[in-house]
Amino acid sequence: MTDVMADPRDPRPLIGEPLALDLLNTRWAGTPVNDLLSGADGYGIWLSSVGLSGRCAADEAGLAATLKAREVLGAAVQSLGENGELGESARAGLDRVLAHGRIRRRAGPGGAEDRIEVDRPEWLSAWLAVDDFLGLVGQGAHRVRQCAHEACILHFFDASQNGRRRWCRMAVCGNRAKAARHYVKARG
Repeated sequence: MTDVMADPRDPRPLIGEPLALDLLNTRWAGTPVNDLLSGADGYGIWLSSVGLSGRCAADEAGLAATLKAREVLGAAVQSLGENGELGESARAGLDRVLAHGRIRRRAGPGGAEDRIEVDRPEWLSAWLAVDDFLGLVGQGAHRVRQCAHEACILHFFDASQNGRRRWCRMAVCGNRAKAARHYVKARG
């Protein structure tokens, strides 16, 4: 994701996480909760921000499939819990999305080449996001996290060396938590 430029129309406070978490982050705190995927236009902005606009159509069918994937991913992240293992229900949800596609491998001039094939084009972004999530879990399920600030619903992949990242963005959520602690301490 680091080589993709976010769409300048993208209003989300956290952009550029791995694809699966970036999809979860299409919802962010607000009253009511903000949702970039409330329509096909927002879906198109998200596709552009994650570098999929040339591969996926920003239509209602793709939006519906991607919303299903977001729901499944949200349940899977919650399922990870303390033990870092996916529950049976979460695995079944992930598998329902993965059933819409596969990886076809062939020999290319530089070695193995993988091509994603989906049964219907609208499932491509959903399939890629779920596949990405499984890759993240394989790197360390304990590093897939929700921001520690109680008012934040954003997710991130903790790639820090010591694995102790707590905030989606230290400059916002981390500073808010520090300020709140300072206020309580100052009040006595």
